[in-house]
Amino acid sequence: MAWHCSGTTNEEMVIKLKEAGIIGTDKAKAAMLAVDRAKYCHKSDPYQDCPRQIGYNVTISAPHMHAYALTFLTEQLFDGAKALDVGSGSGYLTACMAHMVGPEGHVVGVDHIPELVELSIKNVQDGNPEFLEKGRITFLEGDGRLGVAAHGPYNAIHVGAAADTLPQELVDQLAPGGRLICPVVAIEGFNRFQHLMQVDKNLDGSVKKEKLMDVSYVLLTDANTQLSN
Repeated sequence: MAWHCSGTTNEEMVIKLKEAGIIGTDKAKAAMLAVDRAKYCHKSDPYQDCPRQIGYNVTISAPHMHAYALTFLTEQLFDGAKALDVGSGSGYLTACMAHMVGPEGHVVGVDHIPELVELSIKNVQDGNPEFLEKGRITFLEGDGRLGVAAHGPYNAIHVGAAADTLPQELVDQLAPGGRLICPVVAIEGFNRFQHLMQVDKNLDGSVKKEKLMDVSYVLLTDANTQLSN
């Protein structure tokens, strides 16, 4: 059903994602209703269920991928949780996560393109200004592959681009009971895939990894490589 959940309004898009079973929790649905995609995707037909270019060789992911991510992370995005959004881009998913962690929670969005950091701040100011005014979101410029240890450990980490290998720094910054969602490149023979990986850190510090689905994301690279692609 993915790619068939476009709408003419934000509400219609979210309802279709819920009816298709892609939005799997009421909390994820509420977040996507509260954060209007049109404030973060400045294209015609912002509610199309497809990725859209936002400049600097990156995209805002398709709504169905945001819906999956918020569903997979729902239990970790509890009231008062700390979360990290790597490759925060337009700021859309960061804002959805901020809605889910509540007034006492904190979400850090990190991107290595300064213009995208500025864009995300402007988008949240236009769409959900209370998240910035109340300090629920912090946007930073930096190499997201290294995480942001100063604000961790995190209950939830989302990575919005495909890593060559799972970044160990991000796993290290997970709190016990935390969950990381990250696309990871896999090579099988002459074929190159991307698997969406779920990494759970148990209370004893041990880690469990699970492949959720095959996906297609832009690559998680350094800023110079991204801009030259």
